[in-house]
Amino acid sequence: MSIPKHFEIRVPALELLSQHDSMKLSDIVASLANHFHLTEEELKEIYPSGNGEIFYDRVSWALSYLNMADLLDKPKRGHYQINETGRKLLATPAKVNDYVNTKVSERERPIKKNQSTTSAIEESETASMTPSDRLFSSFQKIKETRKIEILNTILGKDPYEFEDLVVKLLQKMGYGGEIKDSGLVTTASNDGGIDGIIKEDVLGLGKIFIQAKRFDHGNSIGRDSVQKFAGALLGSPLSKGVFITTSYFSKGAIEYVDKLSNATIILIDGDQLAEYIYDYSLGMQVEQTLEIKKLDADFWDSMKDN
Repeated sequence: MSIPKHFEIRVPALELLSQHDSMKLSDIVASLANHFHLTEEELKEIYPSGNGEIFYDRVSWALSYLNMADLLDKPKRGHYQINETGRKLLATPAKVNDYVNTKVSERERPIKKNQSTTSAIEESETASMTPSDRLFSSFQKIKETRKIEILNTILGKDPYEFEDLVVKLLQKMGYGGEIKDSGLVTTASNDGGIDGIIKEDVLGLGKIFIQAKRFDHGNSIGRDSVQKFAGALLGSPLSKGVFITTSYFSKGAIEYVDKLSNATIILIDGDQLAEYIYDYSLGMQVEQTLEIKKLDADFWDSMKDN
């Protein structure tokens, strides 16, 4: 048979995981290959670009979508486990794809808050796209999916790990420069409302103070939380801070920061956080590299015309 599409893999993947405690990705791929009766050639078939085996990639996407729909958990790196919601939905397999598509759309909507979500407009735009436009659009869709995965992964980690993560991110973005031990995560028992500190110079005269809140996507950070952080900053020699969350900031919180005159506070919500993690390659790996080539005008123009 031909290699199944990623949405055709979802139900068999759930059924497979329902029979096990948890499974490694490689074992899932091997078991599903047997389920779909794929030949050795089909299993090893790669994309025309030469980057990646097609079936392995589609299984990975199927599992990613199931995870984004909260039907699967990832108990540890590279392992998947069906949860109670997944088991209940599996009782009606015909509903799985619609459920997953709805859940993923709901998760993507806040990230795409400035984009139209109507299918008619999207279809019209797709029809008028050049091949280059479509390639870029596909890249953006993959990036948005990865951003959701980033936030899901963060929410599955210990809160103290999140504090360490945001310090590493700011260092990755260039804050602290080449200064040794420029980043510090404060102790949980005595942080005074400050979760991390970035030293901007060798003597530590310039500092950026960090507040990190790991909240679920639907829980906003209100004005009170930002105001407490501002209060902690006002007791420091230089009042510069970054408030980072996996969720979003309320209108009141944003307006409060805009009106501050005695401190500078930058707000980074979940969407921007995931964007920075992706763009600065913190904990990310390059999966595929595509080379898009065009004619070298100077080379061809140097030849005599017919």
